[in-house]
Amino acid sequence: MPVYEKGDVRISYEEVGTGFPLLVIPGGGLNSRMSNWPSAVINAMDEFKDDFRCITMDQRNANGGESTGPLAVDDPWGGFADDQLGLMDHLGIREFAFMGYCIGGCFAGKLIERAPERVVAAVFCQTVGHWPDDPDVMYRSGRDTWGPELLGRRPDLDQDAVDAYLHNLYRVNPDFLYSVPRDVIRTCATPILVLPDDIPAHPLQTSIDVASLAPNAEITVFPWKSPPELKERTIDRVRAFIQTHCAVR
Repeated sequence: MPVYEKGDVRISYEEVGTGFPLLVIPGGGLNSRMSNWPSAVINAMDEFKDDFRCITMDQRNANGGESTGPLAVDDPWGGFADDQLGLMDHLGIREFAFMGYCIGGCFAGKLIERAPERVVAAVFCQTVGHWPDDPDVMYRSGRDTWGPELLGRRPDLDQDAVDAYLHNLYRVNPDFLYSVPRDVIRTCATPILVLPDDIPAHPLQTSIDVASLAPNAEITVFPWKSPPELKERTIDRVRAFIQTHCAVR
């Protein structure tokens, strides 16, 4: 597995296919890693390998993954964006399309804020977002599931660091995408396609808000995962959306 290194950050990644670059980030919350693709709602590395140069990665410090680095406690969403943009730089890629699953929707927001001139199109697939009915659902997931396993293999970290990290991820901006305020999406020119979900970690309202606020956004029907014919049409729509916006580059 190829590795990109920058300082004390080590990112494991994979590529498949040729064509316009598509960075695809699997779901799994803070355990977003490449081994999650076989069970993903759409296995992007398989579905789109004949259409694009698909690039994926283990996120920094995902349990079960191979990417490691410090906890970016002071700017956790920015830390992820640094890794993703750094990988694109390492590969010599300036402009790319992005498709993020689950926590990848929050990553998409931060990339659009950080590098709008580089992200030519973004697909939000079942995005994570703040759910007022249970505002700490993501914080608890990190504290109870991700954190203990990380601490078990990282003696350089302690509970205080994990708590501070999770606080800055999910409690500092308890609204919308967590990673960016609504004005970032409201004022972005990036074409966006939204594939909604409706579970506590992926609130339907967050998907609706992204599609409503972004001036160049589209949203699929919901639900879209079944019957199989509808899911296939949704996959085709994602493919066509990315192809359309890559073709003008």
